[in-house]
Amino acid sequence: MIEFNFDVDLKISNLDVLRDWITKTILAENKDLGQLSYTFCDDSFLHKLNVEFLNHDTFTDILTFDYGMGNKINGEIFISVDRVIENASLYQVTLENELHRVMIHGIFHLCGYKDESDEDRNLMRSKEDEALGQLSILISKQE
Repeated sequence: MIEFNFDVDLKISNLDVLRDWITKTILAENKDLGQLSYTFCDDSFLHKLNVEFLNHDTFTDILTFDYGMGNKINGEIFISVDRVIENASLYQVTLENELHRVMIHGIFHLCGYKDESDEDRNLMRSKEDEALGQLSILISKQE
């Protein structure tokens, strides 16, 4: 089950398509979907979590908490909409595109991918790009 929680004023279209996309991405990684929640929040809330749980006194766009056991994906993904907006501007992409990238980034973390080295980051970016391509296909089928 995938749940979306909004602590900020954000409208996301195609939630059912996004659930389908996330589920298909998880299954493509040979994992099973358990309980997954996304919380869209602001910088201050995510910063507080980052300090409290990871002892990182920095702003970030996403925090992923993995509660999975075995092959089942269970977790909480917190996304700072403030960071996503800033990064969309910085990377000159749409807010929707950057939001989707961050959303699937968290899924790949739950599937076991890291982003600590250049090699890890390149693999993660490749996985994100592939998944975003799949999302484009799903959205075009809805139109």
